[in-house]
Amino acid sequence: MIFDADDTLWENNVLFERVIDDFLRWMAHPTRDLTEMRAVLDEIEAANAVTHGYGAKVLLRSLHDCFERLSERPADPAERTAINELAGALSRNEVELIRDVSTTLEILADRYQLMLLTKGDKEEQQRKLDASKLGRHFEHIHIVPEKNVDTYLALIDRHGLRTELTWMIGNSPRSDIRPARAAGLNAVFIPHEHTWVLEQDDIDATDDRVLVLTGFAELLEHF
Repeated sequence: MIFDADDTLWENNVLFERVIDDFLRWMAHPTRDLTEMRAVLDEIEAANAVTHGYGAKVLLRSLHDCFERLSERPADPAERTAINELAGALSRNEVELIRDVSTTLEILADRYQLMLLTKGDKEEQQRKLDASKLGRHFEHIHIVPEKNVDTYLALIDRHGLRTELTWMIGNSPRSDIRPARAAGLNAVFIPHEHTWVLEQDDIDATDDRVLVLTGFAELLEHF
């Protein structure tokens, strides 16, 4: 069983959303409402993700880029400090495990070989994993810059996984479900109400190798 981390094992995007909301309200653009400003930020985040990856550092870059685009000028020193302080809240937050994760992993680790596959900044993801105290449940931990079909194929090859017996568990259709299925793995989709807009995608409702659950503890009813 291969597990995603952010918004599958612990809360993540809701923390980013709080920072974004604070930033947009702080900007208080004279002619654009919050929805219009958010659309600009989403566009910038999508572009930066391709070039710079994911995580708090990239969000900070995106906030500065967004300020410059909306204000049509660079931020002055005081404004840069204010933006840095808004994003700084991400590194100060404790890791908040999603309900039933710890006890469920404890049981599953006695039944299956568990792996962790998470994408993003290696240092940032490792910090969250250490704070979560969940690392002991996983025989292998992989922190990668992107999760696509090639990522899963490489994982299958590296560990000699039997695709028909291996499951990818996550909340992101784009990073967890669709590429895992394309690589031949089974998948468990556990939706999260705060999944990042860039991680959303359609899932084939007729695919009988995708199991859709409503909560993490439901894994014990199937595995």
